[in-house]
Amino acid sequence: MSDDERASQSRTTYRHGDLRGALIAAGVEMAREGGPRAIVIREATRRAGVSPNAAYRHFADRDALLKAVSDTCLGLAADRIEQEQAAHPKTGDAVADARLQLRTVGLGYIAFAREEPGLFRTAFSVPDDLRQALSPAKAGVNGLTPFQLLSLALDALVDSGALLPARRENAEFLAWATVHGLGMLVIDGPLRGLTDPMIDFATERLLDMVDRGL
Repeated sequence: MSDDERASQSRTTYRHGDLRGALIAAGVEMAREGGPRAIVIREATRRAGVSPNAAYRHFADRDALLKAVSDTCLGLAADRIEQEQAAHPKTGDAVADARLQLRTVGLGYIAFAREEPGLFRTAFSVPDDLRQALSPAKAGVNGLTPFQLLSLALDALVDSGALLPARRENAEFLAWATVHGLGMLVIDGPLRGLTDPMIDFATERLLDMVDRGL
């Protein structure tokens, strides 16, 4: 039996009516298992239980599927950041809460890199620019992207008086670059051999530096 015949035979398992979503979900699972290189259209269709040709109704090629999966992974990063924020309730002190809001963005971001390295790599595997940083395709379940969550935290610092408005401009770039760098070093660089306590310590010190640097 050919691959197409097997896929056709298994198509009864596909009942939810959202083929595009099913293919993206399959791509996310492949990314989780092996990063961006693991994303293959034929395998995505096999997992969705449809013919390989069915994918081309929604994605022109493998790069188009990878882009959609990459965006979805950024949304999952946003979800992890918001999960971290929910785990640190506000204290009622405006300055302390604003600093905590920023800190939890970094904690959630690095936690996502450590817990889901395949998804983290995939999230940044497609060349993009800041014009797309607010795209709904990159948003988590609450409608915010990682970039928006970072921006909101920086705005909260200004509103609380902890950050001078003159130092607010483009602060996202510096904070993001710093935290992203640690995430990459931990999963793909020379820091990947560190123990969990050592990475936890490095993360806390790095976030202290970001807070003081702003």
